[in-house]
Amino acid sequence: MEQAVRTVIFADLTGSTGLFESAGNVAATQIVTRCTHALGRHLACAGGRIVKYLGDGVLVLFDDPVAAVQAASRLQDVLEELASAELRRAPIGVKTGIALGPIVEHDGDCYGDPVNVAARLSDRAQTGETLIGEAVFASLPEGLRVACHSLDRISIKGKAEPMRVWRVDFARTAETTLTTLLGFDDLVAGVRPVRRVDLERLDQRVELHADDPPLILGRGDGAGFPVEDARVSRRHARLEWTAGQCVLTDFSSNGSWVRLRGNSAPVVLRRDSCTLYGEGEIGLGAAPDDFTAPTLSFRVIDEG
Repeated sequence: MEQAVRTVIFADLTGSTGLFESAGNVAATQIVTRCTHALGRHLACAGGRIVKYLGDGVLVLFDDPVAAVQAASRLQDVLEELASAELRRAPIGVKTGIALGPIVEHDGDCYGDPVNVAARLSDRAQTGETLIGEAVFASLPEGLRVACHSLDRISIKGKAEPMRVWRVDFARTAETTLTTLLGFDDLVAGVRPVRRVDLERLDQRVELHADDPPLILGRGDGAGFPVEDARVSRRHARLEWTAGQCVLTDFSSNGSWVRLRGNSAPVVLRRDSCTLYGEGEIGLGAAPDDFTAPTLSFRVIDEG
């Protein structure tokens, strides 16, 4: 078996015990499943690969540790965007552990010290917290390191010696998210970052900048990006910048498909949201693999 260096994310729900007490087993199971799959879709859309769901959590692998940390920054927001009455009665949160190192993938699972460390970090984290190990911290650019708070060395079950751990203090407003993710020094110097997403289909091309209002994708003249196809709803999806992230939200009857460049498997959205990164394709009402599908190409520009 061959080893490969991967970034491992363990994301676990908090508050599910109270939910089972207040909502009952059937309703609580449905809500927990909905929440964990929403987290998984978000992480997959950000470039991760789902290994498995674990009751009230999800295990995901990333090739890029920076993408993993940035994707983790929105996990709590993903849950809040679900905005269901059940979640308001018994608030659900998420805590995350991230580790980096060599692992072995075998028969649909993964093994290695980083997997164990990510799980233990998730156990130690509080609701809304993301804890990272030293290898992850060392791989981050300075603009993300300034958002990390050292917890010194803490004991992790299964490790002979205490290990250095950092808590990533994610900003929740657009202004502080830009400061954290795009680099403190550049912003202090007065550099205005370029943030936009380019959409193209046939002879249509639209640029959506970070300070633009949301863009509606759909059928008919009422859409900001009209797509004339029977599979496309009149208000099929919304594309917007929120808290420094480019987010696609599906409202349609037939769903939306998002496939990042280099990923063969698309993320399917049905009345759900995901964050767009890099370049890829959006299929409205059908998968991009279907040559008849109304497909848009996108490119997210994020430059300091």
